[in-house]
Amino acid sequence: MCSSASVVRPVGLSGAGDPSGEVLREIPLPPYVTGEDAQFAARAVVVHAPQRWSGGTICRSEASPHPCRLHRWGRRVLVLHGLPPAEIDALIERGDPNAEPRPHRPGA
Repeated sequence: MCSSASVVRPVGLSGAGDPSGEVLREIPLPPYVTGEDAQFAARAVVVHAPQRWSGGTICRSEASPHPCRLHRWGRRVLVLHGLPPAEIDALIERGDPNAEPRPHRPGA
């Protein structure tokens, strides 16, 4: 009996700042967003906030081109949680990684 295993690797164009030439996949979203997911997402967008640098805008935490994977993931989760982009930007501006994002409910 012959058994062979194959390794599947993502295929993509070379990303900027990626020395290996492989583009990393996006971080998967949770099937539904819990309060804990929103807290992790808030921390991700604050810790991985943009920082102006001589070569452009970079991730404050990773020094990779902004937005990094964690920042993009955090924004997507917060949008699914009900926060509008303006509130996400305000959260980043405040800079508190322990902030608890409240879902936006117009008229409530």
